[in-house]
Amino acid sequence: MTNEELMAPIRESYEALKQALQGTDIERIRELTLEVHALVHPAEISGRAEKTIADYVLDYMLAGNQNVIVPRENGETDLHYAGTKEVPLCWQFWHTYRIEDLVSNMLMVNQNQIFNTQWQRKIGASITDTGNALEFDEAAAFGKGINVNALREYMITVGKNTRSILSSLTLEQIQSMVPEEWVMRILEEGGVTTDFRSVWLLVFWGRLTRGGMILTPITNHHMMHLPACLKHLPILDEMA
Repeated sequence: MTNEELMAPIRESYEALKQALQGTDIERIRELTLEVHALVHPAEISGRAEKTIADYVLDYMLAGNQNVIVPRENGETDLHYAGTKEVPLCWQFWHTYRIEDLVSNMLMVNQNQIFNTQWQRKIGASITDTGNALEFDEAAAFGKGINVNALREYMITVGKNTRSILSSLTLEQIQSMVPEEWVMRILEEGGVTTDFRSVWLLVFWGRLTRGGMILTPITNHHMMHLPACLKHLPILDEMA
């Protein structure tokens, strides 16, 4: 199986989700939201029988490859505000799931994020934010301290919690933006830093409806980061 063959059904479902979000069929929106979310997260999160793209990358990381250096993501848009274009593999999962935790909890439903000081100690993270502004040497040092089994546990916890939130959103919520104070709370709690390469995220998220957040970062953000890891690792050959 090629990278493109693996991504094609995800992109197809994602395009259907984009179309559904332009309408008012809440059941269809929820169905497709959960479908795409499942396709870009480890199968344990949704209960899928088949492995996902996230499983293949996660399995490789857990096999002793947390500090393999990979491109940060596909494309160039976000890289304009990035501290480095190359990161250790474990940074990818930290980054995508910290953002999912922050957005799903603090923005979508205005509740506490899952991450706290206990999770930080357990994971061995030297930061509390999403890691956007880290320079290469800083990202490499960050990766060396990570307990990947604890990071995996955090990922599963965040993913399952997100699915619960997504299942309960109303059409009115999906079509609405959130108050500015909800967005600024992320800065207050250390989810982003004041570095322009980090704080720009608040501007981006603050302009979105919750439906926009479902597209990015809850689903498409993973689609940006996972393929960048996969095509540089020997996972696809193992799948053949």
